Amino acid sequence: MKVILLQDVKGSGKKGDLVNAADGYARNYLLPKKLAMEATAGAINNKKIQDEAKAHHAQVELDNAKAAKERLTGKLVTVTARAGKEGKLFGAVTAKEIAAAVSSQYGLDVDKRKVELDGEIRAFGTFEFDLKLHPGVVARMKVMVKEA
Repeated sequence: MKVILLQDVKGSGKKGDLVNAADGYARNYLLPKKLAMEATAGAINNKKIQDEAKAHHAQVELDNAKAAKERLTGKLVTVTARAGKEGKLFGAVTAKEIAAAVSSQYGLDVDKRKVELDGEIRAFGTFEFDLKLHPGVVARMKVMVKEA
């Protein structure tokens, strides 16, 4: 009996897979526990439409990430920091501060976990960092640390 899995089932497949299960296993276990539904023509068509929509959304997301990469690669982000008497920073410039600066200066909502620094920024000057926009899409940007 062909069924579409509604949840991951160990030994059978992942959620959304179309699998051929034994009749007894499907009728006595998968269907009553709502782990699967019978693969009728309408259900297969709905699954196909959902898969196409998911692929389309993934492609749009990838295209948006590539456009953002083109817009941001090589750009400069300015961050201000406080310094002591000798011109050394109090603490370090963090990924959170850089993500906030990118969000405010370029209007792109960036999570701090997407900012990848080469090392700690503990001085004034210009430093490079990677901004992960999507798996496989990385923009190389610069951050300029100025005194507040």
